[in-house]
Amino acid sequence: MKFILASGSPRRLELLQQIGIEPHVVISNYVEDMQTKEPDALVQGNALGKGLSVLVNCNSNDVVIAADTIVLLDKEILGKPQNSENAINMLKKLSGRTHEVLTGVAVFYKNKNVVAVEKTFVKFRVLTDKEIKKYVATGEPMDKAGAYGIQGFGALLVDSIVGCYNNVVGLPLTKLYTLFAELDVTLDDKLPNQGITKRR
Repeated sequence: MKFILASGSPRRLELLQQIGIEPHVVISNYVEDMQTKEPDALVQGNALGKGLSVLVNCNSNDVVIAADTIVLLDKEILGKPQNSENAINMLKKLSGRTHEVLTGVAVFYKNKNVVAVEKTFVKFRVLTDKEIKKYVATGEPMDKAGAYGIQGFGALLVDSIVGCYNNVVGLPLTKLYTLFAELDVTLDDKLPNQGITKRR
């Protein structure tokens, strides 16, 4: 069994390594859909699309993992900023408010696939314009949904979270583990595999 991560995200790679998985990284060429109005459908569709684009070059015994993360504020989807000005505007919107982070996760194994969505609520403290510009100048926000990375300097922007922390980083590990169970993917020596409950 070989694990394949259909993402170039170093954060998702690090999270998988954290639970003992050393995946082969294959960057998907799938063009993300940002037009679907329903957020859950959007992240699930993007995760499936990314996985399928990589799956064509894999064999059925490979475990392909794909994910898509967005930030949702008042029903507005905040993806990755296009430039520094865009990043600044996103962070101004998030300042002092609670937003939702959604990640769609798809797993493919033995000609089957499962997909699910994890949601986490994140509250920002009130940010000054100076703080926002200084943070954007670090370059950290530029490849991240919502223009911040909670695992980096962006942690200083966050007042509190409700839900899965790893989901905000980009890959909800507990949700992933339950999806593995649905497809009978075992981690053997990596993790104790007893007692996983399949989703109802």
